[in-house]
Amino acid sequence: MATIWWEEPVAVSADKAWAALRRVDRAHELFAPILVGGIIEDGIRTVTFANGLVARERIVTVDESRQRVVYSVLGDTFEHHSASMQILPVDEANCRFLWISDFLPDERVGTVQPLVQQGALALVRNIEGDNAPG
Repeated sequence: MATIWWEEPVAVSADKAWAALRRVDRAHELFAPILVGGIIEDGIRTVTFANGLVARERIVTVDESRQRVVYSVLGDTFEHHSASMQILPVDEANCRFLWISDFLPDERVGTVQPLVQQGALALVRNIEGDNAPG
């Protein structure tokens, strides 16, 4: 199983970052311009990427105590997919964003890794620039 583990420092408090990440209905704002659209219905989030790719994601959990969101991509793109995004406090003014994605088949890593990297950098820019939901 392929695993992508991506971490980025974020120069805001963990509470501020979590206030944005926990808004799973507004991921298209948090991850703009990588995501250009998004809706959520009955726990299924549909997001549109700037490259035209559309993904349906089941929101598994929004864990307030661990500041963690877990989701799974639905459809036939993956045999298996599970991912988590978490905010980890560093100090009062800084935190880290951790994104872990596990999936099959392994060959999808070439597609998934750039989206994770670009998405994480977009999240940091939007949160630090006060352009994030929250």
